[in-house]
Amino acid sequence: MTGLASPPMPRPLRRLARLALAAAACATALLPAVAAAQETIRFGAPLPMTGPLAPEALKQQQGYDLWAEQVNKAGGINVGGRRMKVEIVYIDYQSNTPRAVQAAERLITQEKVHFLFSPFGSGAAKAASTVSEKHGVPTIAPTASSAQVYDQGYKNLFGTFTPNETLTEPLANIVAQKAPGVKRVAILARNDLFPLAIAQEMEKSAKARGMNVVMFERYAINTMDHSAVMAKIKSVSPHWIFATGYINDLVLIKKQMADQRIEAPVVTMIAGPAYQEFIDAAGKGAENISSAAWWHPAARYKGTDVFGTSENYNKLFQARYKTEPDYAQASASVAGVLFQMAIEKAGTLDRAKVRETLAGMNVMTFYGPVTFGPTGQITSLEPPVFQIQNGRNVVVHPPSIRQGEFRLGVK
Repeated sequence: MTGLASPPMPRPLRRLARLALAAAACATALLPAVAAAQETIRFGAPLPMTGPLAPEALKQQQGYDLWAEQVNKAGGINVGGRRMKVEIVYIDYQSNTPRAVQAAERLITQEKVHFLFSPFGSGAAKAASTVSEKHGVPTIAPTASSAQVYDQGYKNLFGTFTPNETLTEPLANIVAQKAPGVKRVAILARNDLFPLAIAQEMEKSAKARGMNVVMFERYAINTMDHSAVMAKIKSVSPHWIFATGYINDLVLIKKQMADQRIEAPVVTMIAGPAYQEFIDAAGKGAENISSAAWWHPAARYKGTDVFGTSENYNKLFQARYKTEPDYAQASASVAGVLFQMAIEKAGTLDRAKVRETLAGMNVMTFYGPVTFGPTGQITSLEPPVFQIQNGRNVVVHPPSIRQGEFRLGVK
């Protein structure tokens, strides 16, 4: 992140950002359930609580807090026979990657956290992983899918998102099967590690199925006007528009597509459409936009963790936050779950032993089966593909949790 001024947020997102800002004000406070007399395990969580990524930060914080609350209600984490409560220490890095690295260093060296959650997104997670590796601190990244994060040969970094091609491949399969006439693909990508990396995977997936990528454009972080590239998209008459970025980016892109009356049989955006806030902000313009993510509340897993089933996780989340969870919150929660399971199995807070336990992990959780590959990235999930239909996200793949059929937009 560069720390430049962000584009104006649509009203539904401004509320989410205000909530994130309020959370930042008490960023280093203990959870209420932590008893002063009881030992605690400190988890560090650097988050972009202010700046353009604030909506995403709030989702991660909600996921972490829900996990911590459930663990503390149950008496804490069992560490070799003694129960220890969870404390999460938050630091706001203001949507700025260099500050995320500084926050990780501070959490480890000054706040003395035992373990670390990565900053938001692939770029910041990769940058901060050098810090946790240097200090030998096991770190779980709940929002980093790009292979470039995990190809550094580090031993202490683990991620709960499968690689980017596990999203683009099923998307391309569905479009090729449902709409064989789709041949012209236009790709618009935020010039940032994850959005650009998944756009490049989409290019590979499309070409592998005989589609022609007629345009591949990048836009800068904090771009506030896409009108020129919108005109270019319109001029190439694509059958499939694939846009990447974060929620503020994609709401703005969809608005400017509408302004220029740009339509296509298939419109895919990653990763904003998974959020109810995107649907609220885009309104009718969100209809038939497709996307993919690493988890969906339609999941039906029976885990052995503190949440148990996917259904129970949904129930607890809705009771706490009055809304349905999405993949960002669930991934943050499962990051905590995996630390808890590894600590309890290791029976110690020794970082090397916890790291070794994470590396050999093979468990079922509310989020799905978790096994980490040789680079530390999860290899065991089948990410859902979904589409906004009648104002809600409907899973169209995989068949085990399918809620509806894929629809084309403009014929």
